[in-house]
Amino acid sequence: MEARTETSGASEGVSLVGVEIEVRDLTKSFGKQLIWGDVNLTIPAGEISVMLGPSGTGKSVFLKALIGLLKPDRGSILIEGTDIASCSERDLYEIRKLFGVLFQDGAMFGSMNLYDNVAFPLREHTKKSESEIRSVVMEKMELAGLVGAEDKLPGEISGGMRKRAGLARALVLDPEIVLFDEPDSGLDPVRTSFLNQLIIDLNAQIDATFLIVTHDINTARTVPDNIGLLFHKHLAMFGPREMLLSSEEPVVKQFLNAQMVGPIGMSEEKDASELEAEKDKEALPLPPIPMQLEPSNGVPRRSQREPGSWCRENGVTPPPGSFEENMTMATGA
Repeated sequence: MEARTETSGASEGVSLVGVEIEVRDLTKSFGKQLIWGDVNLTIPAGEISVMLGPSGTGKSVFLKALIGLLKPDRGSILIEGTDIASCSERDLYEIRKLFGVLFQDGAMFGSMNLYDNVAFPLREHTKKSESEIRSVVMEKMELAGLVGAEDKLPGEISGGMRKRAGLARALVLDPEIVLFDEPDSGLDPVRTSFLNQLIIDLNAQIDATFLIVTHDINTARTVPDNIGLLFHKHLAMFGPREMLLSSEEPVVKQFLNAQMVGPIGMSEEKDASELEAEKDKEALPLPPIPMQLEPSNGVPRRSQREPGSWCRENGVTPPPGSFEENMTMATGA
């Protein structure tokens, strides 16, 4: 099945710092095992996008392909006119300067304090003086809420602080694209909520293109402008948040609402006997679409759309109770 893709269009006519990523017919295998094939999507400039999928569907492989760490079997990844799937090593090196990456565990150097960890890319890739480096590092540490923790070692701080330190380091070269590889991995729900708010606030401030790989359904339902879902070796759907949260497509509905009834099973895809056993079971109705998180200062991001706008523009009736300020985030089990 070909993925249904659509961009939000929220940033038309607005000059953004972030850049667009155009993926066409992207296919990746390891040996004879196909990871995903013929992936097509455009990640809009300056917007927050989330990529979801059951475990083992190749979400992290997709991130590595975007930054050129893995070469696809075929297809293209166009960034500012350069196809990083086929470009020279020199061109790839230049394109990578557009990226900042937050790895799953923060990827901190254990023997360096947080200041030196954050400063590392500046010392490696720029000719800035130490005073200039200090100015940049302290600015990014303030953005990440880490002022006062500069001298701490990674082993002396919580997992949440390590994530924020990793994010500060990802921002020091002023990237136009920021990739987040399961930023909520290992975090409790409270710290995940703080991290989600930080992501929203950072996007509002720097207008970079954000792509988040996550399993956290609350994050997917409240943070992004766009959502994508990888399933069964292909991209099932990619488009504006409201498009997917109002979708009746079985795999999208099941995954985004954490339901048991649907094509996804314990081993990714249910077999014929499992589907037969639940054929008379009805999936729960779609839960209300929650409000999207807003920046802490209350000023909407450039790419943020008015609640319900996609549904109105496309003649879709959202689930009852959608877009209410105090609605709960419970999903169907």
